[in-house]
Amino acid sequence: MFKGKKAAFYTLGCKLNFSETSTIGRQLEKIGFIKTEFEDVADLYVINTCSVTENANRECRRIIRKAKKNSPTAFIVVTGCFAQLKPKEISDIEGVDMVLGANEKFNLPKLLTNLKTVEETEIHGCEIEKLDYFTSYSLNDRTRSFLKIQDGCDYPCTYCTIPLARGKSRCDSIENIIKSADDIAANNIKEIVITGVNIGEFKDKNNKKFGELIIELEQVKGIERYRISSIEPNLITDEIINTVKHSNKFMPHFHIPMQSGSDLILAKMKRRYQTKLYRNKINTIVNKIDDVCIGADVIVGFPGETDEEFNKTLNFIKDLPISYLHVFSYSERENTAAINFEGVVSKQTRADRSKQLRILSNKLQRAFYQKYINTEHTALFEQDNRDGMIYGFTDNYIKVKLPFNSDICRTKKRIKLLEIDTDGIMKSRLLTTKN
Repeated sequence: MFKGKKAAFYTLGCKLNFSETSTIGRQLEKIGFIKTEFEDVADLYVINTCSVTENANRECRRIIRKAKKNSPTAFIVVTGCFAQLKPKEISDIEGVDMVLGANEKFNLPKLLTNLKTVEETEIHGCEIEKLDYFTSYSLNDRTRSFLKIQDGCDYPCTYCTIPLARGKSRCDSIENIIKSADDIAANNIKEIVITGVNIGEFKDKNNKKFGELIIELEQVKGIERYRISSIEPNLITDEIINTVKHSNKFMPHFHIPMQSGSDLILAKMKRRYQTKLYRNKINTIVNKIDDVCIGADVIVGFPGETDEEFNKTLNFIKDLPISYLHVFSYSERENTAAINFEGVVSKQTRADRSKQLRILSNKLQRAFYQKYINTEHTALFEQDNRDGMIYGFTDNYIKVKLPFNSDICRTKKRIKLLEIDTDGIMKSRLLTTKN
């Protein structure tokens, strides 16, 4: 029925969403769809949404309008966190034909009976009480693959809607994860990013935890690199640190959410650590793992964040060996505890603080990069030719570039880091053609 029909995809948000979009794409290809670019005319558009911030919600609406403009008669499906939280609101957006909640997002091939647009939007699977686990990973969409190992979250952070959108924490089996990694390797993909909502909470049916999982992943043949995506500081064990330290495959790169450098704000957020634990964890990693890169998430403008508390965050970051920041302005979300907190910070102040931290992030990253000028590293290169240059990342997450060479696309090469260019990316030189 769908043979030769074109399907296009758009993903908002996190690496987990990318892994799930790719899985849905493979499901649709099996029933005859041909994958095409989102900018092209398609018969079916699948939009996988995020709802971490209000901006993500607005972006979702913009993308729906864009899809309808590309192809006025196309069938439009919206899934993801925003779809789970606000199915009725999305169903009222002009042009949306189907909304899929968390429990039905991987049943799209069964739910598609035809591609005729509908007068009344169909809504499926938006109950949150009991959610299944669906194995998911990205394949051939990028140089690296995003491999999902866990979904949902049991943490009660007062600003976060993820538990409402993705339900309670649940995990894949190690057997399935290894099988997925083998499949990724069979497609000649060299790097896997391990992803989930709260991956440090991983525990399989045999009570094996994240530290044991990564030891088993190390044995998968064909995968040359692993990166651990965002992991909570209180869940980083000595076993995890030591595995990365001694591994040939797990890269010296951690992304560790901080959210605030103020103990008062961390308590209001209901984070499961204070600054002392965070500081100790960062310093332990840096002291144990050579050349490690550490990134952090920070939220500015949380209710009660006075100038004094913000300055605590600013000074806390300056006093730590952090390599870069992901900065978020606090965004009020319905059905979260923080929406009723006193001490609301103005939007302008949030924007000003966000700008300060982004400037600091640029300085931190530049200082980190400068340490490695004239040193040799291994980099995995991507495949795109962008204005005559090819880009990649070193083992410790320095973004590099050199003149485009099709022979090194999606391969790991030895390079020398030369200088930081005006765009903040490290110029480099190829040292050898051997992998």
